[in-house]
Amino acid sequence: MSDSPAPSDTAATDSAVDTAASPSLFDKCQRFFDPDGAYAQAKEADLYPYFRPIERNDGARAIMNGEEVVMAGSNNYLGLTSDPRVQEAAAQAIKTYGTGCTGSRFLNGTLDLHLQLEERLADFMEAEACILYSTGYMTNMGVVQAIAGKGDLIFSDKDNHACIVAGTQMSFAETRRYRHNDLDHLEQMLERAHERHPDKSKLIATDGVFSMSGEIADVPRLISLARTYDAALMLDDAHAIGVIGPKGQGSASTFGRLQDVDLITGTFSKSFSSLGGFCVGDEDVIEYLRHESSPHIFSASMPPANVATVLKCLDILQEEPERLERLWEISDYMREGFREQGFDVWDSETPIIPVVVGDMETCFRFWRDLLEEGVFVNAVVPPAVPQGQSLMRTSYMATHTGKDLDHILEAFYKVGTRHGVIGSNGVH
Repeated sequence: MSDSPAPSDTAATDSAVDTAASPSLFDKCQRFFDPDGAYAQAKEADLYPYFRPIERNDGARAIMNGEEVVMAGSNNYLGLTSDPRVQEAAAQAIKTYGTGCTGSRFLNGTLDLHLQLEERLADFMEAEACILYSTGYMTNMGVVQAIAGKGDLIFSDKDNHACIVAGTQMSFAETRRYRHNDLDHLEQMLERAHERHPDKSKLIATDGVFSMSGEIADVPRLISLARTYDAALMLDDAHAIGVIGPKGQGSASTFGRLQDVDLITGTFSKSFSSLGGFCVGDEDVIEYLRHESSPHIFSASMPPANVATVLKCLDILQEEPERLERLWEISDYMREGFREQGFDVWDSETPIIPVVVGDMETCFRFWRDLLEEGVFVNAVVPPAVPQGQSLMRTSYMATHTGKDLDHILEAFYKVGTRHGVIGSNGVH
């Protein structure tokens, strides 16, 4: 008779666990790149436009796959990411403070640089106070989540950035989304809410410049609606500060209404060539955010090099207003150029200029062909845009040369003609 022990129930169970399929929670992950799906087919055909590595980036020009391309898909609006003055400021900050703060602003993560930047930005935006966050996404999420709560009402444009949406979800406030840029619809919602819930506090949250269309929000009417219905107004000016307005102060300043907006947020990952974000407003509101906004309290603070980069970019923005003037000239030139060629660019008013292509597959092929022509842009497909309205999101910087711009237009015309897009795309 064998001395070997009989298999135990536990051993059998362990064996079953080892060979079991992965949890059903991950089924959607395994289906995401199903061979019959659009993304898998795009990868198979080498049309997949996302996560493509950039080997070098000098601003208006970049190296991809060993080839130089004109960069028309960056948010580096002032063209400062490779400016020697900015690079030197970042390097000096590392020498003085090290590479990181290793703690939140609440504890050991506040440097004198952080305080300098908050003071400078409050002054620049003509506000009482400013608070910094470690990313632009965290800024909007953290501000909305802290300001609005259970029992409050939030009114949010349907095309708002995902970070505002995340903030509304985290806040537990009741959120009502109005049709994109349809302020008549917003007014109907506000009037109904005022009649039915007169005691509830209200927040209107909207992008100042919409990141896909390049449209500017109707800030004067938003201010009027906010005042009429006792609502706070928050503008996300990620794509507006350092881009539009007489001094680059953003969407409200474009209408001369900078001090009539309750909260203005911005990011450092665009015109300020860094990473992080900020919110300006009345001092008591900002001080409240310092103590109640979870992303601010529980995240490590902006690294020294990032802060120094923003400070230097702010210096350059204020000292060299010709950069803004050049950016506006470029934007007008490209918008007019695309329209003359027969492209649909929606209602763009800024350096963000969408070029509508149509269906998703055509969009991916259009993107690949542009890259082969030496132009890098961003392919945008549903759900980020409506079905049938997939587009090339182009964006421009003050350092683009006339040669760069003409090369982009020539490439678009050549590829657009090849794919039958010119003159055939729909109206937004």
